[in-house]
Amino acid sequence: MSDANGTNGANPEKDLSGSNLPGQRGDGGEEIRVQRGMFGASNGGDTSGYGGLVRSVRLPGAAARPYGGWFDEVADELEGALEEQGLLPDNAIEKTIVDRDELTFHIEREHLLRVAQTLRDDPALRFELCTGVSAVHYLHDKGRELHAVYHLRSITHNRLIRLEVSAPDSDPHIPSLVSVYPTNDWHERETYDFFGIVFDGHPALTRIMMPDDWPGHPQRKDYPLGGIAVEYKGAQIPAPDQRRSYS
Repeated sequence: MSDANGTNGANPEKDLSGSNLPGQRGDGGEEIRVQRGMFGASNGGDTSGYGGLVRSVRLPGAAARPYGGWFDEVADELEGALEEQGLLPDNAIEKTIVDRDELTFHIEREHLLRVAQTLRDDPALRFELCTGVSAVHYLHDKGRELHAVYHLRSITHNRLIRLEVSAPDSDPHIPSLVSVYPTNDWHERETYDFFGIVFDGHPALTRIMMPDDWPGHPQRKDYPLGGIAVEYKGAQIPAPDQRRSYS
């Protein structure tokens, strides 16, 4: 509801345009797909009321300098340290993103090990701790469907950044960081187990949650729901892949 001046009465500093709604990026960033409906189902009748929803799914785009605060200091130091090692920053850093008050470096996978070691050892950076690696499977991000995400923390400087590395489904290989951050050992095994990313150089890359002979990787977007029917208080509940879908 707007007041006489045309502003939002509850928060006059903000209007209720689409760009101010949670999770919206407007026309910025990179569109990887258009989602129709709320839940992704495409068969069955629509009884949810969300079947007509059309939403653009976008990844954040590269940021332009100045990034703000200490982000510029970290970026400058990292680029300078890589140049001192004879590696052009543009060859190692695909893009730098500032989104939702987080700094993310997208790293070319062949240079991940050197970048991580530089972030750990450079006195002006000192990201001594990697709190693990997780992954996302963007099924429609062709040629880079698998994204590995690392959270690095500098205890010395009290800073937190993210590294992101992508690989295609057809070649899901990314260098292991266990030699730089030993605590990544089990995190890389879990990511391999659930997403199928092969961490080259890992000391013992085996499944950690699923049985060794389990087919596929359960957290990929194209993994079938599967399952078995269950009985609960006399009611028969079909397996997820046998239930009615709502689009």
